[in-house]
Amino acid sequence: MHLRHGGDKSDSHLLLEKDNTVIGYAHIDATDLVAGPSVELVVHPEHRKSGLGKELLQKAREICGDQMRLWAHGDSSAAQKLAEENGFERIRTVIQMSTSLADAHTHQHNFEIRSFLPGIDNTEWLKLNNEVFKDHPEQGNWSEKDLQTRLKESWFDPAGFFVATENNKMIGFTWTKIHGAHTHEHDGDKHDHDPIGEIYITAVSKPGTGLGKVLSETALAHLKRSGLTSAMLYVDAENERAIKLYQSLGFRESGQDVMYRVR
Repeated sequence: MHLRHGGDKSDSHLLLEKDNTVIGYAHIDATDLVAGPSVELVVHPEHRKSGLGKELLQKAREICGDQMRLWAHGDSSAAQKLAEENGFERIRTVIQMSTSLADAHTHQHNFEIRSFLPGIDNTEWLKLNNEVFKDHPEQGNWSEKDLQTRLKESWFDPAGFFVATENNKMIGFTWTKIHGAHTHEHDGDKHDHDPIGEIYITAVSKPGTGLGKVLSETALAHLKRSGLTSAMLYVDAENERAIKLYQSLGFRESGQDVMYRVR
């Protein structure tokens, strides 16, 4: 999103080229002054196993120092080896979970749920989001600009953004995405997969009330009504409460992203 919308003033980009073709790339995000810079890198499949990943990693470490964190999208043996051989240790695992929407439905409940109203709900939503995710590295401490950036994304659909209220006060929300929809492309590039739904964010002000499950069911039912057959989400491996909830809704692990830090 930062590449399209700008605003990422603390990022750097490393390129490896051969014959005027990019064969390796690393993105350095230095916005987190407490946890340290995070790095993502990729090498063209035809040029892997030739030391380019190590070259990018070492250059990124020269720039970032020993506070550097490294994301590996997909917990592959190659990524594990690269991290371990260069002095990194695993510090965080994000689990991707997936489910079929064949049996998606909502159960009867007494919660008040409605669609998010852009421009009207922004302030209250930001307050709740930042309270619930105050310690979350990606979802916490959002500003109005952060929210607006996502509301302007081509995938945003207010019909798939739900809030729960009690006595006119927002007490929870769930936000969905549709990847690969016929309604949009990625920067002009068509998707190479069938459309799939995502529960992008779900949060409640008071856990243990059953609202999280109701909101998740609402999200899945919406994605099913949109003509989709499957859905996915991401959840931190340490969030056992959320994992148990999603498992009860039929989700199963389908992948992992791992963050490493310099030992």
